[in-house]
Amino acid sequence: SLFDEPLAIAVQGLGPRQQVTLRTSLRDETGELFQASARYQAGDDGELDLARCPALPGGSFSGLEPMGLLWALQPQKPFWRLVKRDVQSPFLLQLEVLEGHGERPGRLLAQAQHERAFLRDGVRRVPVRDGRIRATLFLPP
Repeated sequence: SLFDEPLAIAVQGLGPRQQVTLRTSLRDETGELFQASARYQAGDDGELDLARCPALPGGSFSGLEPMGLLWALQPQKPFWRLVKRDVQSPFLLQLEVLEGHGERPGRLLAQAQHERAFLRDGVRRVPVRDGRIRATLFLPP
């Protein structure tokens, strides 16, 4: 998906009202790790949809935050910022579903990797150099 588009996150196949921790992580272009986690409880049907299920207290955020696992990403190195320098390559987001809650969640139940791209297919990137002006022009397909 594109970096500025909403991402729908849902988990199926859990037990009724099963408690799980969802964790996201990504590495920036320098290799620094950013992570976020949230505690959830599946519905009676064993499904967890972040657009409908609020995060429980104890994680990186709480409440109904469908994109919380992305905006709450925090660096492991203090005062580090998530900056994208090469917009032609995507960020690789790792998503994990872990059993239970607590400081050390249980076993890994599921995982997925998702690409967050910055350029839509077909967008042309044109460097602009005019005197002291340095820029990049992005042209839609």
